[in-house]
Amino acid sequence: MADDYLVRIGKLIRDARQHRGWTQAQLAEALGTSQSAVNRIERGNQNISLEMIARIGEALDSEIVSLGYAGPMHLRVVGGRRLSGAIDVKTSKNACVALLCASLLNQGRTVLRRVARIEEVYRLLEVLNSIGVRTRWINDGTDLEIVPPAELNMDAIDAEAAVRTRSIIMFFGPLLHRMDHFKLPYAGGCDLGTRTIEPHMIALRRFGLDITATEGQYHAVVDRSVRPNRPIVLTERGDTVTENALLAAARHDGVTVIRNASSNYMVQDLCFFLEALGVRIEGIGTTTLTVHGVPVIDTDVDYSPSEDPVEAMSLLAAAVVTESELTVRRVPIEFLEIELAVLEEMGLDHDRSAEYVADNGRTRLVDLTVRPSKLEAPIDKIHPMPFPGLNIDNVPFFAAIAASAQGKTLIHDWVYDNRAIYLTDLNRLGGRLQLLDPHRVLVEGPTRWRAAEMMCPPALRPAVVVLLAMMAAEGTSVLRNVYVINRGYEDLAARLNSIGAQIEIFRDI
Repeated sequence: MADDYLVRIGKLIRDARQHRGWTQAQLAEALGTSQSAVNRIERGNQNISLEMIARIGEALDSEIVSLGYAGPMHLRVVGGRRLSGAIDVKTSKNACVALLCASLLNQGRTVLRRVARIEEVYRLLEVLNSIGVRTRWINDGTDLEIVPPAELNMDAIDAEAAVRTRSIIMFFGPLLHRMDHFKLPYAGGCDLGTRTIEPHMIALRRFGLDITATEGQYHAVVDRSVRPNRPIVLTERGDTVTENALLAAARHDGVTVIRNASSNYMVQDLCFFLEALGVRIEGIGTTTLTVHGVPVIDTDVDYSPSEDPVEAMSLLAAAVVTESELTVRRVPIEFLEIELAVLEEMGLDHDRSAEYVADNGRTRLVDLTVRPSKLEAPIDKIHPMPFPGLNIDNVPFFAAIAASAQGKTLIHDWVYDNRAIYLTDLNRLGGRLQLLDPHRVLVEGPTRWRAAEMMCPPALRPAVVVLLAMMAAEGTSVLRNVYVINRGYEDLAARLNSIGAQIEIFRDI
């Protein structure tokens, strides 16, 4: 009977693939597997998981292949297990999405190496494909090739995909060079409270872009007579704001000075990529960027984004919370130095390798080994600051770490309206976190974690923090509807399992 089901599933997959007009090799490339594996699946000669069926359904855009509505993805976590061995940090999610947007500047072929295969990237690819950009996974599905059309078809934009990502706002900078007026759906992404795009508008008005927001869309009109005639001072030192200004300046025929710019990791990666496109940028790594724009960019470029410091922090936190010895390889140390300094103050036992260079030729990497440590709460509060301060996205991981330490830790997450509130979900797992106001939470440790079943918080980093606590809790926990984790992490459950975790993916069908 099982063999009969496999044959029927294989026929459904074959029919959907042929309807899409794909070869077995093209489907294999989209899935990151081999043509022979696809051939076995279609002939019913290979066991296939619900997760693989869902991936095939997404690749072929076919509900039939996903056997109806597969439902949201959940995680079943058997906690209390020690991690061990070594794990590599993946490329930066935030850099990859910025580079996808930046590819719109180029009339030539762009190849991005080791792109993170995450939901945020998939949504942006759906948007790019809908407006005429050709994309395909190459080199066994590890790298991404992007070829733009002569003219973009903005009327055909996939609005459903666009509203599921906040990164869509970084289309403004490239598009203002390609058309005089266009519309974009409202930006979505994590539920982190009100996040205005006004700083983007202030910066981009200097390039003649005027934006009005009505009926779920941004309406953009470009006045070609307007040019930045003095330095652009950003009203907030935000990462995406800086990136948008860089994308606008890259094809501006002249010199643009951007002050109060973010110098964070994804901004630096974008600068390195723009340099590969022929744009000269002075001041990379500082808060003042001088951009020598190139009006026409038509070049074939091959670029490797660097590793993700936030994922590195996630893996370090996993080791700390589960009291494990773990080596995290390819850590972009420049962007984790403050976090490590705080952890050293708390008593973390760790050491690091000599530095080596990332594939982009610029970012400094190390391998970090973390060992079980008796942690004490830090004297000072944990709070984020623009780079080179403690990274905004790393603050939530200190909630789980502080819950593992002796004493009380004050965490002040002043950037987002309600992310600190989501951290109190740790109380469902035995944590003792007191919310003082929407931005401040007091964490008391150490914690005896306990298993629980709960919904995933709607914000990426708090969701991962909950998962880490479940890994530390004795017993079996369930985390429901983990789409938000898949927005920012590639195969996180499988990769954690490779170092000793026990996490099972399942769906309601």
